[in-house]
Amino acid sequence: MTADYPLYHLRDLMYRHGRYFELDIPELTIDHSSSVGFVGPNGCGKSTLLRLLAFIEMPQEGHIYFNGTDMGRNNTNAAKQEVTMLLQEPYLLKRSIFENVAFGLKVRNDRKEIKRRVYDVMELVGISPKIFARRKWYELSGGEAQRIALASRLILKPRVLILDEPTASVDQESASLIKQAITECRNQFGMSLVIASHDRVWLNSVTDMVKRIHEGRIAGTGTENLIPGPWEETREGLYVKKLTDGQVVHATKPARIDSTGILNPSDIVISLTRRDDISAQNILRGFVSQMTIEKDSDNVLIDVEVSGIQLLCRLTKPGVEKLHLIPGKEVWAFFKASSVSWY
Repeated sequence: MTADYPLYHLRDLMYRHGRYFELDIPELTIDHSSSVGFVGPNGCGKSTLLRLLAFIEMPQEGHIYFNGTDMGRNNTNAAKQEVTMLLQEPYLLKRSIFENVAFGLKVRNDRKEIKRRVYDVMELVGISPKIFARRKWYELSGGEAQRIALASRLILKPRVLILDEPTASVDQESASLIKQAITECRNQFGMSLVIASHDRVWLNSVTDMVKRIHEGRIAGTGTENLIPGPWEETREGLYVKKLTDGQVVHATKPARIDSTGILNPSDIVISLTRRDDISAQNILRGFVSQMTIEKDSDNVLIDVEVSGIQLLCRLTKPGVEKLHLIPGKEVWAFFKASSVSWY
């Protein structure tokens, strides 16, 4: 490992799908032994970025430097073997479970103590080798198949493990076992993790930082609220975004009618009742959908569902306890129109 260079350095990267979608990343750095998460809506570019980082696709413009090497000019198999990717839908070979896990080692002609290594990694992902090693690929549940697909990658001890929605189609137990396995490998081998997921609670628990992708661009740390347009001007000089249930979001003048508003979670006040003593143009009714502890602070991040959009709010632990907040509880969210800035 060359400590003089970051693990990844992306510069002026561009990638297009047809006429409309464009991934545009002026600069992105990922350090050695780090764990980085990406969030964003479907179609924003998360999976495309992961495929670029896994060297499955190459940028149409710009550069991806891997440990100091420009992969566009020196796209070597040696570098590719240091990175492996787990897709959302696990793909298993039409063979036994043992053969699936051992396949990568055999391709690399690395057969030393292969049975012990296969059994060890199966245990790591919570699959009993004595029970499952001889079973066929079709004899697994969805969660078991995902964990076997993960085991087939972990056995290679890659420098980088890239995961695209690893918990999207698995049960809670499998999600927990996937977390334990990748965390153990990161701690033991210094493996870097790059993960895209809609499950913010799970993602926060396994990553050092989270970045948000919006319309093909990196837009903040993943905690900022993004409120897309279009916006309509009111008689009072403000602009509004109409929600599906008739509620509206008020904001100051955007750069464009279709601009995306950015709202800091700390600028939102939560109450159990509609209050008239708060000076705020935005008074929105919703309900708590999920809660998670924010890393490196005593705060709690509260997801509030408001007419089909998610508002992430930041409260202190005493504030949460005072309001007796739990998922499913109805709340009111207050914030000023001037709190909405523009992307």
